[in-house]
Amino acid sequence: MSEVAQICSDLIRFDTTNPGPGERPAAEHVATLLSDAGIEPVVFESASRRTSVVARIPGGSPEALLIHGHLDVVPAQPSDWRIHPFSGEVSGGCVWGRGAVDMKGTLAMTLALVRDWARRGVRPDRDVVLAFLADEEATGEYGARYAVRHHRELFDGCTDAISESGGYSVEARGARIYPVAVGERGTAWMRLTATGVAGHGSRPPVDNAVAELCHAMSRIASHRWPVRLTPGVAALIEDLSAILGERIDLDRLEEEARRLGRIGDLFKAQIRNSANPTMLQAGYKVNVVPGTAEGHVDGRFLPGHREEFLETIDRLLGPRVTREFVNIEDAPSAPMDAPFFDRLRTALMAEDPAARPVPYVMSGGTDAKSFAGLGIRGYGFAPLMLTPDLDYFGMFHGVDERVPVEGLEFGVRVLNRLLTSSGTAS
Repeated sequence: MSEVAQICSDLIRFDTTNPGPGERPAAEHVATLLSDAGIEPVVFESASRRTSVVARIPGGSPEALLIHGHLDVVPAQPSDWRIHPFSGEVSGGCVWGRGAVDMKGTLAMTLALVRDWARRGVRPDRDVVLAFLADEEATGEYGARYAVRHHRELFDGCTDAISESGGYSVEARGARIYPVAVGERGTAWMRLTATGVAGHGSRPPVDNAVAELCHAMSRIASHRWPVRLTPGVAALIEDLSAILGERIDLDRLEEEARRLGRIGDLFKAQIRNSANPTMLQAGYKVNVVPGTAEGHVDGRFLPGHREEFLETIDRLLGPRVTREFVNIEDAPSAPMDAPFFDRLRTALMAEDPAARPVPYVMSGGTDAKSFAGLGIRGYGFAPLMLTPDLDYFGMFHGVDERVPVEGLEFGVRVLNRLLTSSGTAS
């Protein structure tokens, strides 16, 4: 078994479910792998067992690149899986388990590469800062946010960053496309509260808080958000049109996304804001009208469209329902016309001559939001060559998550191309 596959398998066997037992054992394992390679890790905890690891590898320039990833994973129900989600089993050419794609496979690629550098005496072209973080699958409060607030000095000199949700292959219509993320939608997780008059359930309704909240939730759920074509998505669609040799109709983007299948998945959730009701809580007895009702909404807004999003939400809520943020983070973006973006594309094409890299905007969010506050430009670039039968988006938080061993090995080579001038890793 290759080193990258072994590291990935070992990391998966640490149950770092969030919420759950915490990241400490996995973080300690990462720190050991770094120490064994002569790289001095900094290990810190934001709370009991909420552990992160940061290390710096000196390079040819103090202008540093940050490579960050998260140790935690979302829950997995073993009975739903063909292979136990925390087994790390290698079967059918893939490493199986929760986190294989999101994102212990990427952590394994990074660790395998720097350990290979240590054995061969390779020095990267510039300083490389490695961050293995807690809590990304929640708000990052115990991970990236804590690191930025309390360990800012560890990221000195970092101008660019790479992390998850980009650099993977999508094969469709005779093309092998690699989306490289140049931005992501902002996050607005909201708690909604409706107040009314408490009373007996048998009496005529008067200011029923549950009803008011349900009406507001229904308005949000049924709202048709307008299409907003941001620069990153516009560039993506232009490149896709050129690759496919056919025009993608900008006036019918939703229909075009359905027509194009997996290629359409690259932009279908990124052409508008969204808000999804996710939780409701009210009352304590069937014959008692409660005085308050609460609900939660997962809101996402496009880069540059935060105010439009919030104004629309307030209009949909109406005067009887209030909102407060559980989590609010702006939508970061990184330049497409930067030399570093060109290097990302070049590294992919050097290892896969058939690669067609394209800019991309993520529909969800990552720890890049926290590092954007330090002025670090974040790109989604976790290079991975997938077999055509594997649905990358379906792997995220899905059942039977797995990653091809050859894909991981490809990723190690691409990262080496990106970070050094010495050719491919052994």
